[in-house]
Amino acid sequence: MISQSAPAFEAVDLVRSYLLDGGVRVDALRGVTLRIGQGEFVAIVGPSGSGKSTLMHLLGCLDRPTSGLLRVGGVDVSTLDDTRLAELRNRAIGFVFQSFHLLARTTALDNVALPLVYRGVPKPERRERARAALEAVGLGHRLGHRPSQMSGGEQQRVAIARALVGDPQVLLADEPTGNLDSRNGEEVMALLERLNTEGGVAVVLVTHDQEVAGRARRQIRVRDGLVELDTGARTARRDGGAR
Repeated sequence: MISQSAPAFEAVDLVRSYLLDGGVRVDALRGVTLRIGQGEFVAIVGPSGSGKSTLMHLLGCLDRPTSGLLRVGGVDVSTLDDTRLAELRNRAIGFVFQSFHLLARTTALDNVALPLVYRGVPKPERRERARAALEAVGLGHRLGHRPSQMSGGEQQRVAIARALVGDPQVLLADEPTGNLDSRNGEEVMALLERLNTEGGVAVVLVTHDQEVAGRARRQIRVRDGLVELDTGARTARRDGGAR
């Protein structure tokens, strides 16, 4: 289903429009074309209302475009029904959110194992994979702790482990340091960089923080629903976005 040789994302003339009360149409994206290759580290930046969050939702298969082409791992999302789209999302993409979205009464181990439940992975295997993912982010000593027993930085690392447990093609991070102090934010960014350079996981983060964006090797600036600047566009066209 997913091609390991295809770009992580490929969008051509991507449009997303919303119909508001009174029949007013709002074009959140007005024709975005981009390609993000395997193993890239990309920051999507832009002011509030620019369309960057809408773009992330489309790339993450959390929403569907109004028109245009979107391929994820070589798969044209317009050919998928909702069930197959959810399957693609579960297998190809890991998500990290600003607010962590951990289950409050559930241990770190079971929070991380949750995506594997939806794949039907047997309990012993999913717990072992969750353990390995937590060890990979430096939390092998926190397996039985609940979110309330951990710092914000540790909670975000649990969220990153949960995103990685299914061996995704790409990790999408929405303001991953937004709720963290500078020290914990630095630790999370260093972890994302290590996962990208050593693990080969493509990282696409959405941020308004220019310092965070500066850590990425490529920046895509969105304004008024269009790509205003893409610092890696020439490289992406030439070699599919390889580092």
